[in-house]
Amino acid sequence: MTPHSPSPRSRRERPAKPALTRAGIVATAVELMRAEGLERVTMRRLAQELDTGPASLYVYVRNTAELHAAVLDELLGEVDLSPVRSAGDWRDRLARLLTSYVEVLFEHPALARSALVARPSGEHYLDLVEAVLALLAEGGAAPERAAWGLDLLLQYGTATAAEHSTRAESADAQRDREALTAVLDNSSPDRHPQITALGPDLIAGAGEARLAWGFQVLLSGIVTAPDPDTTPAAGTGADAGTGAGAGAGADKNSAPDTATDTTP
Repeated sequence: MTPHSPSPRSRRERPAKPALTRAGIVATAVELMRAEGLERVTMRRLAQELDTGPASLYVYVRNTAELHAAVLDELLGEVDLSPVRSAGDWRDRLARLLTSYVEVLFEHPALARSALVARPSGEHYLDLVEAVLALLAEGGAAPERAAWGLDLLLQYGTATAAEHSTRAESADAQRDREALTAVLDNSSPDRHPQITALGPDLIAGAGEARLAWGFQVLLSGIVTAPDPDTTPAAGTGADAGTGAGAGAGADKNSAPDTATDTTP
C-alpha cells in the first residue's frame, strides 16, 4: 500500500442500512412500480433496490402475489372517499367514489389487471369497503343486499379498469375498434336481426358515460332486486362468503357457481 492510498473502510465505519420494515418494503415497491411497471416488482428486483437478499423480504412478505396486493392496497389510499361525507343523492355520491376507484386503477394498467385476482387486506382496502357499505346503508339497502352489492360494484369497476386501461396502452386499440365496427356493420339481418337493428348503438358513447350508467344500473338493482339467498351451498367451504379481493365475493375455487372473483 502506498503512502497516498486510502485505508479501506471498516464495516464499523460504513453507514448502516436502514432496518427493513413491511411499510418500507411496500413503499419501495410502489416507487419501483411507478418507475418500471408492476411486472418489474418482483422479490428479487425489490431486494436489489433495498440492497438486501430476497430471503430477507420473505420475513415480511410471503410472495410476489402478496407484495402486489400490498402495492394495490397502498394505491387504494388515493381513492377519493369524500363523497361519504358530502351532501346529495347517495347514488350519485357512491358513483363518484367508485369512479375514483376506477381512475386509480386506470392509471396503472398492470395493477388493474393484477387487481382482478389480488387479495388486498390492508387499511386502505377496508376504508374503501367501509365507504361503499356506508353509502349503500344510507340508500336503504338491506344488509344482505349491501354485502353482495359491494361485490358486484367493485367487480364491475375493476373489470372495466382492467379492460380499458389495457386497450389504452395498446398500439392497435383504434384498429381493433374499427375492426369491431366493421363486423357489426356487416352482420346479417337474417341471422342477427337485433345486432343489425342496434348497429352503432352497441358501441356508442364515451367510456366515462358507460361507466357511470353501469354504476347507476347496479345501484338501482341492488335496492330493488330480490333478497339474495345467503344459505351456504354444500361443499363450498368456510371461505365461500368471505372473499378477500376488492370485491368481497366468493372464492371462485370453492363454489361451482357463475360468480367470479374479479377484484382487488
